[in-house]
Amino acid sequence: MKILFTKKLDQNEVATQLGAGFHPSFLEVIKINFLQIPSFPLKSQSLIFTSVNGVEAFFKNGFKPQDNFAERNFNKIYCVGKKTKIQLRKHGFGVFKMKKNAKELSEFIIENCGKEKFIHFCGNLALDILQEKLPLQNIGYKKVVVYETELIYPKVEEEFDAIAFFSPSGVRSFVANNPLNFKQIFAIGETTASEVMKHTSQKIFIGKDNDLSALLKLIKQEGK
Repeated sequence: MKILFTKKLDQNEVATQLGAGFHPSFLEVIKINFLQIPSFPLKSQSLIFTSVNGVEAFFKNGFKPQDNFAERNFNKIYCVGKKTKIQLRKHGFGVFKMKKNAKELSEFIIENCGKEKFIHFCGNLALDILQEKLPLQNIGYKKVVVYETELIYPKVEEEFDAIAFFSPSGVRSFVANNPLNFKQIFAIGETTASEVMKHTSQKIFIGKDNDLSALLKLIKQEGK
């Protein structure tokens, strides 16, 4: 099976997990541009990260969470996705709560964290789920854009049996100049799949855990 991944990945990792019979190719469909913004005091507010890029841009701009738990001077950290959690750990910070997507995180916050105030570090194309839902419940919410996602609209001449998408913006970038005429279409999670469904009535195979490992297992299973 020839499969196109709409993201540059570790070729050895992908080939090893998929095994024989799969021929992966990789194509960048978006470009990430980190923004320079002045850092500001985080006080005791809770922090939200919904992407690895949000984490990286946060630290590049000189922000640092407070972690003085003894004096109750700390920032609770919430995130979306395992990769985001891992990226925070690389910088030495743990996560209070991780959820699979923004919808699940918003529901958890509304049910359990109504008295906290939140700062969301994200990209310019981040979904407005948190921004829409939290203020309706009188939960303090501030959105800080720390990176921009640029759609680069590539055109693909080669034919593939399958394609894998990783974000709604990646889907929009790809479909601008390419049809979705694949035998199989994969999406890393439900949010990305929802964007694909706007452009085709074909069945979308959706990863369960919103991470690469789960997606590759699904591709290996369905690709056979």
